[in-house]
Amino acid sequence: MAPEPHLLPRLARRPIFGHPCYSMVLDLSDRQWLWCAAGLYTAGFLLGTGSIVRGGRMHGVLIYCSILVGYIAQFIGLGIRGRANGGCPLGNEFEIFQFTAWSATTLYLLIGVRFRSSVLGYFTSCLGAALTILSLSIPAWDAVRRTHIFGGNPWLELHASLAIFSYGVFGLLALASTLFLFRHFSLKSKRLGGWFSFLPSILDLDHIEVRLLGTGAVLLTLALLFGSVYWSRDAASVGLFKLAATVAVWLVASLAFALRVSGKLLSKRFAWTCLALFAAALLSLGAVDTSRHPVTPKAAPQATQ
Repeated sequence: MAPEPHLLPRLARRPIFGHPCYSMVLDLSDRQWLWCAAGLYTAGFLLGTGSIVRGGRMHGVLIYCSILVGYIAQFIGLGIRGRANGGCPLGNEFEIFQFTAWSATTLYLLIGVRFRSSVLGYFTSCLGAALTILSLSIPAWDAVRRTHIFGGNPWLELHASLAIFSYGVFGLLALASTLFLFRHFSLKSKRLGGWFSFLPSILDLDHIEVRLLGTGAVLLTLALLFGSVYWSRDAASVGLFKLAATVAVWLVASLAFALRVSGKLLSKRFAWTCLALFAAALLSLGAVDTSRHPVTPKAAPQATQ
């Protein structure tokens, strides 16, 4: 039976995915997706900053949603690069910083709701915006696009992804340590009003620090163990500078965790140690990138800013 005439226009409509808006979204490049993520992280940071300036309550749900949508955009952008590179996108300093920001955001989205801290979300959006915008703003970091950097070796790829993910954990640890120092200052100076009232209790922040440090140390330990499987077969390919930098970060994290558990590193000293640990991890990223074997710059498509 033929359809009635008044139904023909409705049946003749183009599929929804053929709409120009959807085509425009699908045509976005990896860097454009990452710029979108940077903008959304910045929006979350500005929302929190506006609440602090006005002296009102932070919009925790709005901040969380902006971080979540930014996280999805960053995930898509890194996914596009991963497909083009033939593996986890860790081929240059730009990708390493992006992956570190994505790792820290991943962990926040997993644990942030549990601690019900809008301030933690505020600082996470600040970290995400800083790392993504910094890496996007330095063209030299993305001048060389490396592909198939792991040579199809799953142990090497697992080692690299776990190591950088642990650095993201250390980034979130640095945020928790910053909040701890703010809370310690507010209690010592008896300033409990204003935005200080949004801070978690000092005991909760201490527990968050210990758990994040332990998680990061375990992940970095696993990364070194998986890497050793590859290095034992091809010791000549190991960059000594890179290995020394990674092991140094692991030693500092493990020692700090052991001293905290034994009660020898507490309060402000522990928080400052965690901040120094993340700074050392960021500095070691340069050693990780420069230790790679020289490659010929790839004739990649023009990157879109």
